[in-house]
Amino acid sequence: MTTDEILKQIGVNIRKIRNEKNTLQQDLAALCNFEVSVMSRIEAGGSNFTIGTLNKIAQALEVDIKDLLP
Repeated sequence: MTTDEILKQIGVNIRKIRNEKNTLQQDLAALCNFEVSVMSRIEAGGSNFTIGTLNKIAQALEVDIKDLLP
């Protein structure tokens, strides 16, 4: 898997879990203290974020970080 493919799959996983929890993208962004545009880029796979960012998202979604990985 390429880095781009991994980032896209993580974005898909974040969106899927967020939708399962009936959380709006803007609400998840607020919980993580991100701009909505940042969350949008992450979910689209267009942002090479840090493990710390991924951990914030996992905590906000109340899942293990491994649940966001491909």
